[in-house]
Amino acid sequence: MASPEIVDLAEDDLGRVPEGIVFDDESKANSRDNLTTKSTEKDLQENVLDKSTPIIYHYLKFETNLPSPSTSISVDPAKPSPPQPDLKKFTSPFDWPESRKNFMVWLSCIATLCTAYTAGAYSPAVGQMTVEWNVSQVAAVVGITSFCCGFGIAPMVLAPFSEIQGRYPVFVGAGILFLICQICCAVTKSYAGMIVARFWVGCGSSVFSTMVGGVVSDLYHAHDRNTPMALFSGGALLGTGLGPLVSGFIAHNTNWRWVFWVQVIICGILVSAVTLFFKETRGSILLSKKARCLNRWYEEREAAGYIGFDMPVSPGSEKTGSQRIRWKVKSDEERESISKMIGISVCRPFHLLVTEPVVFFFSLWVSFAWAVLYLTFGSIPLVFGRSHDFTIQESGAVFAAMCVGAILSTVLSIYQDRLLARYLTSSAKHIENPGRIRRSIDLSSPEARLYFACVESVFLPIGLFWFGWTQFPSIPWIVPTMSIACATMGIFSIYLATFNYLADTYHRYASSALAAQSFCRNILGGVFPLVTVQMFNRLTFQGAASLLGGLALLLTAVPWVLVLYGPQIRARSKFASEVM
Repeated sequence: MASPEIVDLAEDDLGRVPEGIVFDDESKANSRDNLTTKSTEKDLQENVLDKSTPIIYHYLKFETNLPSPSTSISVDPAKPSPPQPDLKKFTSPFDWPESRKNFMVWLSCIATLCTAYTAGAYSPAVGQMTVEWNVSQVAAVVGITSFCCGFGIAPMVLAPFSEIQGRYPVFVGAGILFLICQICCAVTKSYAGMIVARFWVGCGSSVFSTMVGGVVSDLYHAHDRNTPMALFSGGALLGTGLGPLVSGFIAHNTNWRWVFWVQVIICGILVSAVTLFFKETRGSILLSKKARCLNRWYEEREAAGYIGFDMPVSPGSEKTGSQRIRWKVKSDEERESISKMIGISVCRPFHLLVTEPVVFFFSLWVSFAWAVLYLTFGSIPLVFGRSHDFTIQESGAVFAAMCVGAILSTVLSIYQDRLLARYLTSSAKHIENPGRIRRSIDLSSPEARLYFACVESVFLPIGLFWFGWTQFPSIPWIVPTMSIACATMGIFSIYLATFNYLADTYHRYASSALAAQSFCRNILGGVFPLVTVQMFNRLTFQGAASLLGGLALLLTAVPWVLVLYGPQIRARSKFASEVM
């Protein structure tokens, strides 16, 4: 997943640096006093500048107060002063109006929903594809596996581009690839063509899921992210249920190619909306554009004969002098080359995966939950078809329970933090030492993200046992259908807790920690559909569901261990302790 944090810029530096000189943090303090030439000091005192005066560079921040021009009189009276550029479009995303933030979050979450829809919409077409291409069902299901491989691999390469070029060009470029490959899926004449096209569909669509978390963190500080992250998680699970729900109806009533033509239409609308309405959200990119815009204006002023801006003579001084200035951005200097960034993006997630127990067990936990989610693509048609004689269309309708579970979980998670805060406030009023309860339940700690997950994650094993042991023809179909909604609520809580906890724990390394779980989650999710039918046939419906339920129950210990011992574990972590 794309980096969810915005690079913090250095404090506004008023040290003078002659044109062409780049300084690092260690030499910056010395440069404030030692790098000012005698000619520059004379110009500041006399307040007379010309184009031969050295340019002085300063770091730009969103909070920087822009200086006023030193003069409104040009050496060439015939040339008017260039108008000041409109800088509103370079405002920090944290300071955007709430309506604009909400629109960006909803657009991003709808994109996530469409991506998840693509993942699940493939399975109802498998039966017709096996007949047309004379391949086995397992071979046809490889289309899900290849999609997941592309989905897991591509963000490791695309994430660095989003840091250098911004979210917008990566979203638009990947969206165009997404659309083209969906068309390829609809028109392909061969099984191999479908597998290859599905891989690239996964690559193109991956940014609309893995990088949406980065968009949320571009717009909101950590304490405000619960609601948008809940919407993001809800969109992922809701779309996963909608895919087979809609495609089951299409595959039952028409040719399988219409399963993909409908996705082409949806994808085309999505890419058009993103291209027209999505605005750049990455703060460092906006700040760099602001610096370039201001520098162009300064150059235009100087070309027209208006030279100099009033700047403090020294840091903290109220006395000002005229300077030829330009702006630069700290993050631009600290940025590595694209090849090195890709290398870090690929290697660091696996390093964290094998060296950080928190990353490993969270990746294992969420990967298993995601594998169970993808397992439903094969298990629901198999089980309901055999136990209740459901058609493809009727089996697809069962996925409506997944949509219901996703919606209920989203609404619940939006309000659960508020309920916990209200409970703590109420409890503190009735005890002698209110500070004790605040210390025992600290809402500002990463472990606060896990309080509800400790309870709600139990819905996954309950739903799995419920699903397996109600799969008898004598039991009404609605009973096992409700178990799917229950299991979905458990998967939702695991998915949301993983994103929030890793982001809050690893901060500057959060993108790598999240990339590790994303890779594991998608690869395991792609493998499980290949073994679903064999597992349920050989172990029986009850045996397979019980095996999965037992593993899910065992993994529910993960959030409990971290709630009880999280601070100690983080203190021993090299990567987490750096940001504590």
